[in-house]
Amino acid sequence: MYASIPDLLRLLAVPALGWAAVRDWKTRRVPNDLWSPLAFLGFALLFWEGLVSLGQPGAFQLYAVRVAFSVLFVVPLAYGFWYVGGFGGADARAFMVLAVLLPTYPYYEVAGYALPQIHTAVGIFSLTVLTNTVLLGLAYPLVLGARNALAGEFSYVMFVGRRVRVPELATTHGSLLEDGDGFTRNGLDLDALRMYLRWRNTSLPELRENPGLRDPDTLPDSPGEPTDGAVIRDDTLTPSGGEPTTDGGHSVTDDASIDTDPGNVDADDPWGAAAFLGDIDGTAYGTTPAKLREGLDAVTEREDVWVTPGVPFLVPLFVGLLVSLTVGDVLYYALDAVGFA
Repeated sequence: MYASIPDLLRLLAVPALGWAAVRDWKTRRVPNDLWSPLAFLGFALLFWEGLVSLGQPGAFQLYAVRVAFSVLFVVPLAYGFWYVGGFGGADARAFMVLAVLLPTYPYYEVAGYALPQIHTAVGIFSLTVLTNTVLLGLAYPLVLGARNALAGEFSYVMFVGRRVRVPELATTHGSLLEDGDGFTRNGLDLDALRMYLRWRNTSLPELRENPGLRDPDTLPDSPGEPTDGAVIRDDTLTPSGGEPTTDGGHSVTDDASIDTDPGNVDADDPWGAAAFLGDIDGTAYGTTPAKLREGLDAVTEREDVWVTPGVPFLVPLFVGLLVSLTVGDVLYYALDAVGFA
């Protein structure tokens, strides 16, 4: 492989982002510590290449313009997508790091082929990674819709969600597309549901079997640790893997003091939703007491619910990076093929 030392060092982003994509797919959690070394490497390489370009007539100005565009456009764009909820925090950090690490097109020669093969006129590589990633991400709703159609699940939410049996919510990522009244665009985050159940030292099967647990008087005296709601693969949403418990550690199914009549519920705070959100540090992914109550109503009254799984965006970003490093800019190629580039 023929390439400059900076371009070879930039390939460290491939295994790092590949590992992050696997983590994002399995857990939707990526450590923040991953990004700082890559950002430091990016700034060091910018300084290195900036010094090299100073010795080439006219090269520094072009290099500086492309770096400035990458940093001053792609970084705020990634932040903006995160701010409006289009990206997760790890997604935004990944794009910000790539804007610094890969501002201009690298060059690799492999088996006589120059890679990437397709360059854009502006020559900003981080923008190529971004557009390739977005194109790959746009295919996800089509795949989801086709999967639902093949399963005979037809609904106006079939391109953004899938039907999930309630017991499977323990290991499902995403948000509910339903509440107690029907479909909603702003349903309960399933991480928040897991936080609530762990805080309450109870399980989803237990809530479904005992409607009287809507009464906040049944909240535990010593709440459990809500964690961050991350999926634990062997977690059945029961406390500590043991028998479902509540209120001082007594088994609900054996505790005759609990009124299981859903009509006898404190109207001020059904499910103890406000008590939960008031007790934990921070917020539960933007959950409000009303949203938590509506979500709990849905998962305790139905056998299955529609869930929007959410795109683990680091997966298309990783694939988009690989496509960018080899093929180049797919959108530019498509536009050029029809005479618009």
